[in-house]
Amino acid sequence: GGLVAMNNQRRAMHTGVIVQLAMRNLRRQLRRTMLTSLVMILGGGLLIFSFSLSDGTHENWIDSGVRTSSGHVTVQQPEFQTSRKIEHRLSADVRDRVEAVLASDALSDEVLSISSRLSLSALASSAAGARPAQILAVEPVAEVSFSTLDDQVVDGRYLEPDDRLAAYIGVGLADSLELKLGSRMVVQAQDATGEISGQLLRVVGIFRNGVPEVDQAIVHIPLQVAGEWIGSGRDVTNVGVVLADSVAVPAVATSVERALAEPIARGEARVIGWREANPALAAAVAIDDFGNYLVFGILFLIIAFGIVNTVLMSVLHRHREFGVLQALGLTPGQTGAVVLVEGLTLTAISGFIGVTLGGLSTWYFFGDGLDFSAMMGEEMTFSGVVIDPVMVPQFRPARLVQTLAFILFIGAVASVYPAIRAMKIDVAEAM
Repeated sequence: GGLVAMNNQRRAMHTGVIVQLAMRNLRRQLRRTMLTSLVMILGGGLLIFSFSLSDGTHENWIDSGVRTSSGHVTVQQPEFQTSRKIEHRLSADVRDRVEAVLASDALSDEVLSISSRLSLSALASSAAGARPAQILAVEPVAEVSFSTLDDQVVDGRYLEPDDRLAAYIGVGLADSLELKLGSRMVVQAQDATGEISGQLLRVVGIFRNGVPEVDQAIVHIPLQVAGEWIGSGRDVTNVGVVLADSVAVPAVATSVERALAEPIARGEARVIGWREANPALAAAVAIDDFGNYLVFGILFLIIAFGIVNTVLMSVLHRHREFGVLQALGLTPGQTGAVVLVEGLTLTAISGFIGVTLGGLSTWYFFGDGLDFSAMMGEEMTFSGVVIDPVMVPQFRPARLVQTLAFILFIGAVASVYPAIRAMKIDVAEAM
């Protein structure tokens, strides 16, 4: 036991000497240390700013996309994603179970709004002609907090709970069928028995979304009216939920799947996330992420060469010192450790300062968002989604840790070669 204690004490002493030598060299070459540190601080700050803005931008895209479509998480029949047929709908019992679990206290912090919808492919017609339309039968009160279409009204109003034969349509469809407020239109779709059934509607509001596919096809009608029209009762094609943050999608999806274990096992329901429901938007976010990683990978590769240069120049100018240290008893491995500690210490301190300053500066100067409307215009569509030109940075602890880990990794890799050079010094030649 005494021998082990002595060995541990000796190792601790050696470690202290290595750290002391590394710190002394960083202080001795202060100008070179400060210049390299400044580059890394700027790089770390720029990385945090870019990632925060990128995360906020992606969250903006995702939020706009899921509110236009079916939500962050949606429950539907397994076949509905590809068929879009009325026979592939959720029963009223499954719908009630989904709504209950989403409204539970366990998910209250994550869930912002829930919407149960009945989606129908239909033919809309008026005295001016006919064209394909996508009927979305909704509960007006729930849809107001779920979707953004109610805020995009250009004439009239959105649906109200006591509306009966009311329709809320896009400007494209209104122009094509020459409809205006109070105009009548007829929609035809397949009902629950497989027959074609028609329904007379009156236009109560017209909206402009900015995406032609939405403005020319989407028609909102009350869910109760649709249930009576096609004989589906309280059945819906999907129940969607909008969350406070897209990061919570896996956890919420898992909770819903657990609550719907029996219907899912029977093939009556399926839980999907926004990536599967909207693959075009998911691909766009992934491509943009890859571009960001590529650009900052190149940036930090340049910074890594700066670290290599600083530490390697330090090694090349200290041949005699390393020779003396090894002659006094330092092993080649311990000599390399001195150099490695120098690089890691420089990287860790600079990275921490850079990430801290970058986060604070981004929050202080751009916390309310950056308005890109001058470059993008008032409306910008992206992957079939209208994007808000005001991008608000988003700060996530995981991203801060990821950035620090990345900077430390770059510093460690950049310090390896100088450390190897220090280990291979010939003592006699150095002295």
